[in-house]
Amino acid sequence: MKRRTFFKAAAGTIPLLGIFPGRLQGMIREKSNGQIEKRSLGKTGEKLSIIGFGGIVVMDATPEQASARVGEAINYGVNYFDVAPTYGDAIVKLGPALEPYRKNVFLACKTTERKKDGSRKELEESLNHMKTDHFDLYQLHAVTTPEDVDTIFGPDGAMETFLAARKEGKVRFLGFSAHSVEAAMALMDHFDFDTILFPVNYSTWYAGNFGPQVLERAHSKGMGILALKSLAKGPWPENATKKIEKCWYEPQTNPDDALMALRFTLSHPVTAAIPPGNENIFKMALDLSRKVTPLNDAELERIKAKGLAGKPLFTYPRKV
Repeated sequence: MKRRTFFKAAAGTIPLLGIFPGRLQGMIREKSNGQIEKRSLGKTGEKLSIIGFGGIVVMDATPEQASARVGEAINYGVNYFDVAPTYGDAIVKLGPALEPYRKNVFLACKTTERKKDGSRKELEESLNHMKTDHFDLYQLHAVTTPEDVDTIFGPDGAMETFLAARKEGKVRFLGFSAHSVEAAMALMDHFDFDTILFPVNYSTWYAGNFGPQVLERAHSKGMGILALKSLAKGPWPENATKKIEKCWYEPQTNPDDALMALRFTLSHPVTAAIPPGNENIFKMALDLSRKVTPLNDAELERIKAKGLAGKPLFTYPRKV
């Protein structure tokens, strides 16, 4: 049996980041020899690898490539997989590739449907594609506007499907992903979700004022916090002639810069970060994962200056 180390970060270990008061104390962290660190996910009792496998990694892959990519992630210690029907053919490719490991992983799925009937139909289709009888986490996907929130919680809204599916045992935990502060705050006002999936990136944090207020609220509610866009450098420059596949924004490609970006995100009480869907960027994140440590004061000042000088993907208030 592999030796494992369990520890809780001591108070004062990590400096305050921006206006966000949370640190890592109280978050259970588990390290197993040679594998990725795992962290507790809010109140769920689950512990997830600090790097998550985004389904886009297997989008447009052959079945053999999909199986190889999933197997490599498993060997690194990844136990958190996330997919959505909107990721091209990813859900079709990930299901068979993940099937041999299903009982040992935490599987999350999403829906962009905002109404009861549409979300139920998509849930059943997703379960079939993923060759499973339940999802560990089911999420409202990419909620952005107050109108989305109103529809979700209104008559015949998607929340009726979510609550019924949980009662039926088809989903264990309920969460959401959001791409605006306004939507995230409204969702948390309406319901005690188990998790939030939200951009946590040093440029959006400092230059966009996007993230501190959401993480503060989620942390105060005891939610599991999952991060998007940790490896985003910024929007693609207008004159960019060569872009990276499966990345709608410019990602960090330099390993040193990527490591600092990951360390910024994971210095917050964030359970896991999902890298971009490009398989080469994902592999880089796997390789860097064992080097992730909390930022010290000097590093924090450097990344703050870099973030303030950057162009964020998202801002608060949201630009309409």
